[in-house]
Amino acid sequence: VIFNHHRGEHRLTPAQCDALSRCAHMVNSVEESKRLNAMKGPMIILSASGMASGGRVIHHLKAFAPKSNNTILFVGFQAAGTRGAAMLDGADSIKIHGEYIPVKAKVELISNLSAHADYQEMIDWLKGMESPPKKTFITHGEPIAADMMRRHIEEQLHWQAIVPEYSDQVSLT
Repeated sequence: VIFNHHRGEHRLTPAQCDALSRCAHMVNSVEESKRLNAMKGPMIILSASGMASGGRVIHHLKAFAPKSNNTILFVGFQAAGTRGAAMLDGADSIKIHGEYIPVKAKVELISNLSAHADYQEMIDWLKGMESPPKKTFITHGEPIAADMMRRHIEEQLHWQAIVPEYSDQVSLT
């Protein structure tokens, strides 16, 4: 379905899109997603992972992480202290819903994909603003990367940039 609706985003032929649509099933509800965990046989489950810290992926991990014939493939960065990072670091078990679930599945990472803009995309977006903001707050990312972004904004755009500490309060007036 997705491939047919977004043909300009890939190089698949219409026949290939139709073939993919016949073998893939879009799951729209939490109940349908949970039912996947009881299915048998080979399958690929694509789930928004975040850092494996919440959502439907938790149920999939609980069902499939204990089985050595499965692979859990993370796409993108997994922050320190998250289930995703622990699994990539080789954790023998992860805590889900108050219980420790063994991780026997193979855990892999595709590291060069992200839904987030990269450094240059952010700078280009900021350069496109009609006028600079009074202050720019960097509130997402690992501390070292956030501070590097702050420095780039200050040095390249000559804007005031701040990486606030947890629970900092700032008046926006």
